[in-house]
Amino acid sequence: MKVPSYKYKARDIDGKKRKGLLEAPNEDELYNKLKLEGLYLEKAVLADGQRSKKKLKTKALSEFCRQLGTLLGAGVSLVRALSIISQEESLRLYEKMIYEDVLRLIRQGISLSDAMEQQNGAFPDLLINMIKAAQESGSMDKTAMRMAVHYEKDYKLNGKLKNAMIYPCILLVLIVLVVIFIVSFVIPQFSDLFSQMEELPLPTRVVLGVSDAFQYYWYFILAGVAVVVLVIKGIFSIPKVHIWKDKMKLRLPVFGKLYKVIYTARFARTLSSLYSAGLPIVLALQVGRKTVGNSYMDQQFDEVIAQVRAGGNLSAALKTVDGFVNKLSSTIMIGEETGSLDSMLDSISDTLDYESEIAISKMVTMLEPVLIVVMAVIVGFIMIAVMLPIYDSYSAIETSAYN
Repeated sequence: MKVPSYKYKARDIDGKKRKGLLEAPNEDELYNKLKLEGLYLEKAVLADGQRSKKKLKTKALSEFCRQLGTLLGAGVSLVRALSIISQEESLRLYEKMIYEDVLRLIRQGISLSDAMEQQNGAFPDLLINMIKAAQESGSMDKTAMRMAVHYEKDYKLNGKLKNAMIYPCILLVLIVLVVIFIVSFVIPQFSDLFSQMEELPLPTRVVLGVSDAFQYYWYFILAGVAVVVLVIKGIFSIPKVHIWKDKMKLRLPVFGKLYKVIYTARFARTLSSLYSAGLPIVLALQVGRKTVGNSYMDQQFDEVIAQVRAGGNLSAALKTVDGFVNKLSSTIMIGEETGSLDSMLDSISDTLDYESEIAISKMVTMLEPVLIVVMAVIVGFIMIAVMLPIYDSYSAIETSAYN
């Protein structure tokens, strides 16, 4: 891998400013090289002037928080901990650049939360606010470990969802391939036979039309599919349409209830982490609303936050949100009445995490037979379309023979 070049600004022992360009594997090595020359690094950027804006993935966030919490808990200084984390060989280049930039800002006297905030969205607001609260309370190591568990659960849940969708996706692709194969290679074998018949049934004419289209106009079909996909993506990017789509997810038969469980689990886990870290409930709601993953539910939080600011109960405010299961508000109500809201939030988040895993399994369990039925209907329709004229011709021959 090519060694990157850094443009740096430094000062010598007399305080004079120095500028230059120097190759180094990372900023830590650059700092050491300059120190050997009697220079002290103030600022460094990659020679191309670019800084990664790519968001850190959930797994990377979990590993970062776990390493940070473990090192700080062992008494390692923050600078040393970040230096160790940024030198991990398993890091991707963009992750390494982000961690090194955070380390550089820390060395300049900037707080960790502010340094993370300056990474152009690489770190989520949830983690930044948790670290900010931990800096004030002096519990950085415990908060980092808590966030490691949080992101680990999030990563496992998303992983289960992706793994669960592999088989349905394979079935869906198989359906498309089977249909293309039949209409492109099988149906044309019967075209000579069908051309000799005076009149064909409607299903046969439909299948032959589709077959001809795939044979002679396949490039138009591909272009049409691409245009339709782009148009649909463009339409759903419109805020009002996007909100309507997310609202309809909650109205789906059977699947709507499962979506509600998943959305509630995400929010409960986030709110539990934020509240336990000592964040004010209004700020916790403002951050937590972004983790739900549903724009229709997100917009309803304006009213929730207004009610809480006006002195209303959190349970009553959340009960008005269309999309959360009732168990959330009822559990929070008990926590408010008993003065143990933090422990009740922990309890409900663990319960809903388990229920969300069950919900994902149910979704996949129901989706698989649906796709199999769709495949059977399509293939069955094509079979009927092929056999129907043949059967009619045999019937006509048999009738003429008897006459």
